[in-house]
Amino acid sequence: MTNEETVWQELSEIFADPPEARDKCSQCKRPVPVCWCPGLPKHPVSPASRIIILQHPAEVKRCLRTAPMLALGLEPGKCITYRGKKFPLLKHEGLTEILNDKNTILIYPSPDAIALDKLTPVGMDGQKPYNLVLLDGTWPQAKAIYHSSPALCLLRACKLIGVPTSEYVIRTQPTEGCLSTLETGAFALSILEGDPELKNKMLGPLHYLCRQATIFMIRKCNFYKSNNQKSFRFQLENGAVTHQSKEFLIKQKSYPKLIGRRLAKQLRMLPEEST
Repeated sequence: MTNEETVWQELSEIFADPPEARDKCSQCKRPVPVCWCPGLPKHPVSPASRIIILQHPAEVKRCLRTAPMLALGLEPGKCITYRGKKFPLLKHEGLTEILNDKNTILIYPSPDAIALDKLTPVGMDGQKPYNLVLLDGTWPQAKAIYHSSPALCLLRACKLIGVPTSEYVIRTQPTEGCLSTLETGAFALSILEGDPELKNKMLGPLHYLCRQATIFMIRKCNFYKSNNQKSFRFQLENGAVTHQSKEFLIKQKSYPKLIGRRLAKQLRMLPEEST
């Protein structure tokens, strides 16, 4: 066989189609080994209020997003997602009516935002269920959505006060007090519905995902140790240090990268912690 024939033979053996992707869960659409569906509540949660997610298009491509956990953890119709960079548009069917509802509130730290726990809980003094609007994306994306959508600026803005540190330890938050979309929705609904257990049920998928990541990293750590390579420790529930926010690392002068002017300005605007 000549060299030319050998080359053509090798080319003919190359598959025309790309290799098959890993098997994915039919529910969460994630690869089966990293599926978080076992953490979902046995029965979808059915609060009186509903969550409206306004999602930046880029968020769809992120593998560590938590909005799907909200959608699958709540009963159908209790979590509605609209995608775009500006709201509402003609394609966002039904959103205009939702934004015009007097019981619609927006979770966003605008200058005039009030503490969420100051609102009347559902069912008390005739309070009807709320439409809870969440902006899903990075902080710059959420900020851009807010300022490009006049209808959102007219909504009653609320903010969560005194919330614990994010439990989403496998993803670094930009500043202290920042929560994932799932955590924001879970904390907010539990306050508005007057049901603390609601939060625990909704956070199940997040806890499961982080626990599985912990197991994987511990196994990886043990592998490196057995091969006398660089080892690291990562575990969630037994006292190890979890991910800190960029704000914390910068204040401790342990952030490994240079920060830009925008982040530096944002940090200067944050109130100093009392000592």
